[in-house]
Amino acid sequence: MKIIETTDAFKALIEDIKTTTSGYRDPLAFGIARVDLGQLNVEKSLQATYPLINWDENFGSAAIFVRALAEQGIEVDFTQTEVVCNINLDFLKSCLNAFTPYSDEAHGDAHKNIQVISALYSQIITNGSLEGEFKVTFIFDDAPVESVEAAYLKLYAISQAKVPLRDINLNGAFGALPNVAWSAGQPIELDYLREFEIELKLANEYPHIDFVDKFPRFLQHIIPQDNTRILDTSKVRFGAQLAGGTTVMPGASYINFNAGTTGSVMVEGRISSSAIVGDGSDVGGGASILGVLSGTDGNPISIGKNSLLGANSVCGIPLGDGCIIDAGLAILEGTKVGIYPAELKKIMEVNTNANMEGEIFKGKQLSFFSGLHFRQNSMTGEITASRSTREIKLNSDLH
Repeated sequence: MKIIETTDAFKALIEDIKTTTSGYRDPLAFGIARVDLGQLNVEKSLQATYPLINWDENFGSAAIFVRALAEQGIEVDFTQTEVVCNINLDFLKSCLNAFTPYSDEAHGDAHKNIQVISALYSQIITNGSLEGEFKVTFIFDDAPVESVEAAYLKLYAISQAKVPLRDINLNGAFGALPNVAWSAGQPIELDYLREFEIELKLANEYPHIDFVDKFPRFLQHIIPQDNTRILDTSKVRFGAQLAGGTTVMPGASYINFNAGTTGSVMVEGRISSSAIVGDGSDVGGGASILGVLSGTDGNPISIGKNSLLGANSVCGIPLGDGCIIDAGLAILEGTKVGIYPAELKKIMEVNTNANMEGEIFKGKQLSFFSGLHFRQNSMTGEITASRSTREIKLNSDLH
């Protein structure tokens, strides 16, 4: 692309790209990634790191990327759900020419894509790059994931709260992501370690392996908000979403991908994949919120605001606001729960849309109810629910 001198000329270029490019459509998401390639299979992507992702935004930059690819002989197939293309120095030069009217604003919030292009251009000029080390990824439809690059782009979108939890299609991610050894944030092919184990160990070059998984850790890719604390990097998986004010303690805590918090939450237990915990709630030490594959009959669990899951409790149903499950108690969909007339009346006053009669209910019937306090009678073993009268309030100094 020739150097664009004015913003009007830039806008005219964008319009030209969109009207003259066969089948053109704006992507749902796109971004430029540095890709870690396999040690044995140098064409295999192990990890994709995006300094910036664009989700349903910045379509002008996407058009420029499409034209710059076309000038290198790479035509984007807009009929595909996702497209991943190698980029080179010529691609970056074309983009910089197009972005000239905005070059002085490259470090402003409005033109982060220019900053990415400029920084990458300088880096390659200085250090060079390996073939296939940098790629641009486009996602056109929220369909099952096919590539490592698209999987990472979607996981970034979740962890950076570009999309709500449970809102995008992550089917295929486990198949697309390779199982690798992670050492100081870098992925290593397991086959490479097996093939060169003897040489690496004799040379005292065998890497320190932190863990083996398809997913990296949250803090390898995401900068959390200032008032968010994660006391052990292993406790949050990439693809989790943590709202400001969340504290994740060490020990029995864990937050899986596509799970997380919507406000200030104390996490000392497990938030399984697809589970969401509301503002002001406390997941007590060793408490467990079941995931969709953990006995909830495929129903994702949400915990409302200002609720408490006592130490070593298990929650297998969605809860509303202001609920308590006592320590050590398991409330599952099939759990029989006694609610006696006086307490049932109080509960119905809070849950005005419900119409419940009787004294014994299954846990599933109490899904999304607010103001419940689940207890177990230590003499008879009976599990009961009553109207919660305790206010759950986190320590503001900690969150």
